[in-house]
Amino acid sequence: MSSAAEAFCTDLARAQDFRTYAASLFVPPDVRRAWMALAAFNAEVAHVRDHVSQPLPGEIRLQWWRDALTGGAQGTDHGAIEGNPVAAELLRAMSLYDLPVETFVRLIDAHVFDVYDDPMPDMAALEAHCRDTAAALYALRARVLGVNSPEIVRVAEHAGIAEGLVDAMLALPRHAARRQLYLPADLMNLHGVVAEEVFLHQVGAPLKEALAHLRREARAQLDQAMAMLADAPPAVRPAFLPLAMTGKMLRRLETSEPFAPPSSSRLGVLWTTWRASGAKPFRG
Repeated sequence: MSSAAEAFCTDLARAQDFRTYAASLFVPPDVRRAWMALAAFNAEVAHVRDHVSQPLPGEIRLQWWRDALTGGAQGTDHGAIEGNPVAAELLRAMSLYDLPVETFVRLIDAHVFDVYDDPMPDMAALEAHCRDTAAALYALRARVLGVNSPEIVRVAEHAGIAEGLVDAMLALPRHAARRQLYLPADLMNLHGVVAEEVFLHQVGAPLKEALAHLRREARAQLDQAMAMLADAPPAVRPAFLPLAMTGKMLRRLETSEPFAPPSSSRLGVLWTTWRASGAKPFRG
């Protein structure tokens, strides 16, 4: 079961989070196994909306994960938890590396937003969402590498916000098609963006200005993360390798249309990650 669960998580990560999978190729096998457990868990909870048509089933799936990790509700089927390869591998990683359950619960709670169509109220809320999701995963990967400090948590926050903002822009067509918006309402109001026009994939100056604003925010966060990473312990730097792809996609967003965002092949991701692994500030 152990080897099968490990293989299952690796396959899921490769399919759903190739950016992290590529980065995992540059760390020792034991670290890679824990990273794949984290990536597979994230794939399970971050893509709940893609597998449900109503909020309630999504909430139920997320509650299952809360109970699985906290030993919650008395009605939880512990046999089902032990038989779930992602849960089994994640619980193993949490035990081996002393990963805090509270971080996972906050990540699950953040993804409750995904199953509804409520607007993102403001930039602060979007950054909080990024901190509880993408940034948390950076900090957890660093912890698996043996580094857990306030300084690294701050690097992870900047990295996660940059990644989260870029991912929100890349996902704009998919989100708009299901009438969901991660563009902050205060940013939309500032630039005069009309939600209904976004849902109809209509591109105008207001939307382009709002996205340019978001790119500037992402660039500032990315630059801060990279500057701080240069002073981080060499052992922890591989945890931030996915930032290489974030930077690449951010540059491509500068010249792409809002509803035709750039994409990258797996070979491109591997090439970019390999190049970054031997360059500053990622090189250990």
